[in-house]
Amino acid sequence: MRIVALAGGIGGARFLRGLKEAVAPGGDPSPSAPAEITVVGNTGDDIHLFGLKVCPDLDTVMYTLGGGIHEEQGWGRADETWSVKEELKAYGVGPDWFGLGDRDVATHVVRTQMLAAGYPLSAVTEALCARWRPGVRLLPMSDDRVETHVLVEDAEGRRAVHFQEYWVRLRAEVPALAVVPVGAEDAKPAPGVLEAIAEADVILLPPSNPVVSVGTILAVPGVRQAVAEADAPVVGLSPIVGGAPVRGMADKVLAAVGVESTAEAVARHYGPGLLDGWLVDTSDADAVPGVEAAGIACRAVPLMMTDTAAAAAMARAALDLAEEVRG
Repeated sequence: MRIVALAGGIGGARFLRGLKEAVAPGGDPSPSAPAEITVVGNTGDDIHLFGLKVCPDLDTVMYTLGGGIHEEQGWGRADETWSVKEELKAYGVGPDWFGLGDRDVATHVVRTQMLAAGYPLSAVTEALCARWRPGVRLLPMSDDRVETHVLVEDAEGRRAVHFQEYWVRLRAEVPALAVVPVGAEDAKPAPGVLEAIAEADVILLPPSNPVVSVGTILAVPGVRQAVAEADAPVVGLSPIVGGAPVRGMADKVLAAVGVESTAEAVARHYGPGLLDGWLVDTSDADAVPGVEAAGIACRAVPLMMTDTAAAAAMARAALDLAEEVRG
């Protein structure tokens, strides 16, 4: 089975860990699992800091699946220290609202050096994964520079800020007026992305942010069309449970694009031209008829990833719905 997943950061990474377990023989997530998983990762969150190229979503997937993630916070390295951050602060070097841990810095140094030497981001990501062995093929959505910016209006006036500033410094407390994936219209899918989608047996949209994660991936010319035209069933999992995001600020950015924070509204946002199936949480079972009325097969199952076993159960439900749709 060839599975392609379009994934963002924490939610996507934790779902993928469950997916690996779901397709592994005997429940053992080993390299011999009878499935080939390709992850197309969001790079719209990428940012240049302290002279380094930082790819938060790619690294979160790589660390989570490779066993190096800080489990409690869901991002960054386990057993992290912060000496570099403290020294930069002592020098008065900013931004002070975004810190990189010492172990994490090493990843960004290697990435930045390889990019400077002329390697594309896809090749760099493959090289980094050679250490972490995430058990999936991790592809950036594009080798080209794409940055998600958010239009806000606060005491400093109306202005566009990088998504990381909106999320980390402003804590998404300022209303988002618009979300723009800057550079996406001129970007090209990274090598292997379109081919993986075309050859997939199943395409999954994990419970990642539908605007700034999955939405940014789909904004790269050719990707949405490839997913829509693929022979494989496309099944998504709602990141909205009970009218609120499970994690993050999906409600804020959904409002910016005129979409309600409900499981049904997000399904309609993706649309029946993209989705074949949609999973909602059992608490949102009343959304099933509305989603199916839009032409999308829908089932209600538990969607809270309390642990890897719960994430694996979600993945199995998504694969079952894909099979049902195919049949």
